[in-house]
Amino acid sequence: MSLSRFFFCKIQQKFSTETKCTICETAPNLGQIVSVQPNNKAHQKLQTQVNQKSKSTKTLSSSSSRFPSAKTLAGRPPSRLPPLCSSPAMNYRFQNLLGAPYRGGDAVFAGDSPVLLSAVGNRVASTDLAASSSLTLPFESSSNVTRLAVSPSGDFLLAADDNGRALYANLRRRAVLHRVSFKGAPSAVRFSPDGQLIAVAVGKVVQIWRSPGFRKEFFPFHLLRTFPGFAAGVTAFDWSPDSAFLLASCKDLTARLLPVKSGLRGKPFLFLGHRAAVVGAFFATDKKTGRVRGVYTVSKDGAIFTWNLVEGNEDSDTSPPPSPGTPEQGSEQNDAMELDGGSRKRKSLGESGNSDTTLLHLAKWELQEKHFFMQSPAKLTACDYHRELDMVVVGFSNGVFGLYQMPDFVCLHLLSISREKITTAIFNSLGNWLVFGCAKLGQLLVWEWRSESYILKQQGHYFDMNCIAYSPDSQLLATGADDNKVKVWTVSSGFCFITFSEHTNAVTAVHFMANNHSLLSASLDGTIRAWDLFRYRNFRTFTTPSPRQFVSLTADQSGEVICAGTLDSFEIFVWSMKTGRLLDVLSGHEGPVHGLMFSPINAILASSSWDKTVRLWDVFESKGAVETFQHSHDVLTLAYRSDGRQIACSTLDGLIHFWDPSDGLLMYTIEGRRDIAGGRLMTDRRSAANTSIGKYFTTLCYSADGSYILAGGNTKYICMYDVGEQVLLCRFQITRNLSLDGVLDFLNSKKMTDAGALDLIDDEDSDVEEGIDQHTRGNLGLGLPGSMANRGRPIARTKCVKFAPTGRSFAAATTDGVLLYSVDESFIFDPTDLDIDVTPEKVEEALAENQHQRALILSLRLNEDSLIKKCIFAVEPSNVRAICSAIPYKYLQRLIDAFADLLESCPHLEFILLWSQELCKVHGHYIQQNSRTLLPALKSLQKSITRLHQDLADTCSSNEYLLKYLCSAGTKK
Repeated sequence: MSLSRFFFCKIQQKFSTETKCTICETAPNLGQIVSVQPNNKAHQKLQTQVNQKSKSTKTLSSSSSRFPSAKTLAGRPPSRLPPLCSSPAMNYRFQNLLGAPYRGGDAVFAGDSPVLLSAVGNRVASTDLAASSSLTLPFESSSNVTRLAVSPSGDFLLAADDNGRALYANLRRRAVLHRVSFKGAPSAVRFSPDGQLIAVAVGKVVQIWRSPGFRKEFFPFHLLRTFPGFAAGVTAFDWSPDSAFLLASCKDLTARLLPVKSGLRGKPFLFLGHRAAVVGAFFATDKKTGRVRGVYTVSKDGAIFTWNLVEGNEDSDTSPPPSPGTPEQGSEQNDAMELDGGSRKRKSLGESGNSDTTLLHLAKWELQEKHFFMQSPAKLTACDYHRELDMVVVGFSNGVFGLYQMPDFVCLHLLSISREKITTAIFNSLGNWLVFGCAKLGQLLVWEWRSESYILKQQGHYFDMNCIAYSPDSQLLATGADDNKVKVWTVSSGFCFITFSEHTNAVTAVHFMANNHSLLSASLDGTIRAWDLFRYRNFRTFTTPSPRQFVSLTADQSGEVICAGTLDSFEIFVWSMKTGRLLDVLSGHEGPVHGLMFSPINAILASSSWDKTVRLWDVFESKGAVETFQHSHDVLTLAYRSDGRQIACSTLDGLIHFWDPSDGLLMYTIEGRRDIAGGRLMTDRRSAANTSIGKYFTTLCYSADGSYILAGGNTKYICMYDVGEQVLLCRFQITRNLSLDGVLDFLNSKKMTDAGALDLIDDEDSDVEEGIDQHTRGNLGLGLPGSMANRGRPIARTKCVKFAPTGRSFAAATTDGVLLYSVDESFIFDPTDLDIDVTPEKVEEALAENQHQRALILSLRLNEDSLIKKCIFAVEPSNVRAICSAIPYKYLQRLIDAFADLLESCPHLEFILLWSQELCKVHGHYIQQNSRTLLPALKSLQKSITRLHQDLADTCSSNEYLLKYLCSAGTKK
């Protein structure tokens, strides 16, 4: 171990929040910092080396040392920082993505389970329809995912993006097993029914790959066979039940029957006759024997052809039957491709040993019927077929879908779900649910056709989200966006349960009231609206005498006063919540008021403006600005600390200023220009290192205890700083999606032309009349003179960050949606007071001797979650109060966190509530005096109790009469 490494560890101890250091182990990156146990032997060895070299080595002074001090490290990018020793409060991991249930591409079911997988940008969302919950898988691709395929067993997922790169993941473990590149964007991907093969369509070629499965190999993907000869791109696949044949639909107006298994010689059979591109082709089987009896082909112009297999006419030799669909040109080349299984130096598919296999590609097929859906001028854009029910579902570009019973072509349902193009339509394995996706609206629907009811109906924001807000109990999350809508999401399930659309312009701010039952929203339409979350209605609207555009919003702690800052008049308007009357207008700012927040402890209002000032106002006494803090650059936003004793504001030069509001003094500053810098836009003329665009913070938020501060801006990074030490703790990269602009630091010069960036040039060959295939941003100019449609790629940026009141998670409104990060302590070993006698064996020994008090204290010192919970349940209810009185103060926060976790997972509710009640009674005075330190744990406990109360209330109200009957029956006995 080198001497320089030792000095790095000394610097860690200086600016770390805990006096630990990682001498022998370092974190993989600053976004994922792991806490490890200090290595005492390594410390002693290094100390010996330092003592031996101290005689010949001069002492390094702070001025001449090449290692900077902690405060100078604050302005450096994380790559130059030594690895930090993390605390549990810093260990935030990606948890979920809200606001984007569907963005285009495929939607598939995971085998026979009710789990629906859908593509969301470069991630994959998993929706459990039985449990009514949604989560986003933790891995992400390098660009937007367009094609999804799940193995028949539901164990594996193949997700391919629009650059041709694919991820092969284990769905149960949610881990990526392999990565492969198809050298082109796949237009269709499908597993075979036996799970051994994968069919991939890349351009005009169909490739057959071997599925890796659970095998451990150096290169698990093997290309087994290739089928060229298509005149246009392939649109969809369907496998035969025995995995021997593949039916490929194509844009060249044909569907081709391909023999996949080696030993099946001959040319593919072509199904001809359509006048438009074939969208789907499906095998129809006999319900008794399970053998293929026919084929359905569906084209874009709304025609469906039924083809029947004529039995007993397949030839014994390999010569194809006379058919108008068999091409004669290039026959020698096609025959050569059939040798050695279709490709040289490739592994064989295995001989087809079943002599009963019907050679479908050599058999005789006849066109039995032609049917038309009669939806002209709309185009058919999506279709699926359920083999057991013999039903076809189709979706059109005008938002209409139809369900038909085959082969008689009986229309069961013909309904409209939107006015936009339906980009995906599928059955589940049982055939009772239909899934529809609309990429332009970001809409995902699951409909049960028998009962004609919705199983799932989710839609994200059409444009970028501007603002987010947590409810006081951290269970709800409100979002406002440029599509004039306010949505309220349940954090635990990831679903939106109410959408308010009364605003007529972009929503710029949202704020939850302290009672948790009402929500405020500000908009550029000149109104402030109050929403009732019980009756789901707008119960109050605040306006001004003349129209104004509001960009900031806040309310005092009592909820009686509402304040909003304007964009055009530079004023702050004050209303009464009870009466809705305008009380006062605060003037003094000379620029847009983009930051507005009440002090948590008094009635002082803080406002920030582009006029380079932060002003404090006494709203109730109407004294005007009581204090003004001057800055050298425009102030973009501000945030109050939870104790009201500090204000943080960000300026246009990339600095974060910390002020003492009571004394009016500047406490310290953090320079974050180099921390947030990153990413170059395609339109930038300067490199990412030299440009000044985006090197500032537009949103700030303190953690629940005020020890950390989150900062985000118009780049791909979110920075977390330690307020006390003014150092960068970690930097989160919100996305690695190359489909967004501003992700790469260095652009590829090969994609630059004389007309500009290649990705910004419009594709004139796109099918505009068929609708939009991907969720994109349209014209944000709202029809103003000179405004142009946004034809470029969306820019990766963060518009708002918020910490949950519990302190266990935070949310960020980004281009992809709302990213949720939560504390993950499942793998952290972080003992608080470790000693040679503090071991799990000692805890077990104390429990065996019925020394519950000693066992609980030992487990708290060891900080092992499982041991703490085991010791809690080992205590008798009569001894809870005595043991609570013996708990040291420094372990209260850890014990309250354990109670909050147990209330959400264990069935012993009364016992845990007894623990919580006795702990608050015994240590009530200490909890009150140290409320700031214990606030995150108390908020978590409050959240768990509130959720438990709501669940029990709903259960009791729905079983009210049954409970009355049981009580009366027990009384009579």
